[in-house]
Amino acid sequence: MKSSRSFLIFVDAIINLVIGVVLLLFPLGLPGWLGLPGSAEPFYPLILGAVIFGIGLALILEFISDSKNWRGLGLEGAITINFCGGGMLLIWLIFTNMNIPFRGLFILWTIAIVVLAVGMIELLMTFSGKTNKQAS
Repeated sequence: MKSSRSFLIFVDAIINLVIGVVLLLFPLGLPGWLGLPGSAEPFYPLILGAVIFGIGLALILEFISDSKNWRGLGLEGAITINFCGGGMLLIWLIFTNMNIPFRGLFILWTIAIVVLAVGMIELLMTFSGKTNKQAS
């Protein structure tokens, strides 16, 4: 049975993959359909989507790897990314007046809360020693 650490890495990977796909589908109009803010140029959303999707793939690699030679993004890196990304989104939502539909605000607030909550759970479980950290 996989440890709670592995489970957290897997959940984090799925979240990153979903967010990455949404950003990668930006040029097809998905954000507008979801009520999210648009952009005149799709370059930055595409690059960000690819990076976030890559983070998700690195987390999947970490989840499935039994080898010390092939490692992905560890839990501590995922925690850092969650706090940076989720924190910036939360700051943006609090301090800017986004003129977007309610469904867009709902999606963005949900993403911010879920990403920060996952980061907090990961952090608390890491400090409590409940993630069965393997010796390196």
